[in-house]
Amino acid sequence: MNDIRRTILWVVFGFSLVLLWDQWQIHNGQKATFFPQPAVKTAAAPGALPADASVPTASTPAAAAAGVNQVPGTPSPAVAVPRERIEVSTDVLKLTFDSEGGSLVRSEFSQHSDMADHSKPFVLLDESRERVYVAQTGLIGGVNGVALANHKTPMTFSGERSLKDGQDNLNLRFESADIGGVKLVKTYTLQRGSYAISVKHEVINTGSAAVSPQLYVQLVRDGNKPAGESSFYSTFTGPAIYTEAKKYHKVEFSDIEKNKVDIDKTADKGYVAMVQHYFASAWLLADGVARENFARKVDTNLYAVGMITPIKDVAPGQSKSVEATLYTGPQEEKKLEALATGLDLLKDYGWLAILAKPLFWLLDKLFGLLNNWGWSIMALVLLLKIAFYWLNAKAYASMAKMKAINPRIMDMRERLKDNPQQMQQEMMKIYREEKVNPMGGCFPIMVQIPVFIALYWVLLSTVEMRNAPWVGWIHDLSAPDTLFGTIPGINLPIGLLPILMTLTTLLQTALNPAPPDPMQAKMMWIMPLLFSVMFFAFPSGLVLYWITNNILSIAQQWVINTRMGVPPQFNLPKFK
Repeated sequence: MNDIRRTILWVVFGFSLVLLWDQWQIHNGQKATFFPQPAVKTAAAPGALPADASVPTASTPAAAAAGVNQVPGTPSPAVAVPRERIEVSTDVLKLTFDSEGGSLVRSEFSQHSDMADHSKPFVLLDESRERVYVAQTGLIGGVNGVALANHKTPMTFSGERSLKDGQDNLNLRFESADIGGVKLVKTYTLQRGSYAISVKHEVINTGSAAVSPQLYVQLVRDGNKPAGESSFYSTFTGPAIYTEAKKYHKVEFSDIEKNKVDIDKTADKGYVAMVQHYFASAWLLADGVARENFARKVDTNLYAVGMITPIKDVAPGQSKSVEATLYTGPQEEKKLEALATGLDLLKDYGWLAILAKPLFWLLDKLFGLLNNWGWSIMALVLLLKIAFYWLNAKAYASMAKMKAINPRIMDMRERLKDNPQQMQQEMMKIYREEKVNPMGGCFPIMVQIPVFIALYWVLLSTVEMRNAPWVGWIHDLSAPDTLFGTIPGINLPIGLLPILMTLTTLLQTALNPAPPDPMQAKMMWIMPLLFSVMFFAFPSGLVLYWITNNILSIAQQWVINTRMGVPPQFNLPKFK
């Protein structure tokens, strides 16, 4: 049994070293040694794509019955409208629109700074050499073989470009030329203090026959990870679709490449989105509006997620409109909840969302009292320790008993080291006589693990931690602690918090009873040291949470051991 356990531990240890080395290579801009990833591809700019690639096509029977050309075919005729970039701003947003199609091609957030350069605002949507990430809309269909206005059609702009003092709304209007007797007018309405943009699409029929086009809304993005993402922990980047049937469903770029996208194709509620760490963009249609969802490849390393909805029977001289909402902003849970059902799921807690959401609620309440996210993290860990006090007490009491009989176990192992079978029998006999359960210290801790993993994801995904100070040198709880700078050549941050975390982890290890197996005893010291290296690159808020948990655990273990008459002793490693 011991040999099997030792083999398993060495396999886990070796594989952990392999993964750690690969991630360290990637972190420093080098290729992984053991599990190389495909090279990042350069995306083509959407504006340079042919119409039949960048404009979606409907595939549902309902769409086919609408009586429109599903494939645009002949592009819209050129209109002599000068192309320009229109910059507009509110108190929280600075946006850039392209007059070609009236598309949103850049969004900056004045209240969130860039991760690398805090003097610059954070940019989410962007159309540049480094990034392709845009929001587009248009019509599918045509008249006499000519495509209706889409996101590649020249449009004229009218409206103000900045939100004035005392003004709550800002309206932007993009209007296409008359194409085959059909005009498209897009009106964006920006509101003070909001990242949600109302978008009204009005189809005006100036011809002599009824038309039934379809409206598409889509987000187009390259498949590259956001700049500055850590190699030591992974967060999702890619499309997401929410429907009443399947709820929140993430779509990997790799699944789109393999044509293995499994989503609800038709729905009358929900949204489509592009998600990355801390931020997201999403298109929403009103509940009850029939739509076809899609996630598709547009070009090399360029992907789209969107919705198509029919606009039926626009009679000559009449117009019909479809209202949509475009969200581009931070994943602030309360604001997302207020905007639409299920939109708060853009803040990804993983499979432990059922635990993570109440933990964030409690953390947010503590912040309301303490007005500091760092102190709020520490207070939350304290409350969790109090809630789990009796479980921890049982675990540490079991450890204390194990520690008390450890000398007998070690003596017996030395006497019977040449007879493993008798050694195992004698060990179980000692456990029975002393009424000690060797697993008694594990079960109470195992029960708590999901809660603390959920808290880990809360802290990792909470955008409010960005640029949030704690005390002294900690000015950003979402960034690594760099108090002592970085190690030249390998760019590893060196901070006080990770050092304290490592010391408290080792102290906790020293207070625990040493495993009878010498190999296991060595592993208990080696593993914390190895994994502590990763914490130097972790966000300060996560490290603060871990330190607080360690210190409270040590204090509780010290008190329980003393009460049970087992004075705390340090089991220092013995490496030979």
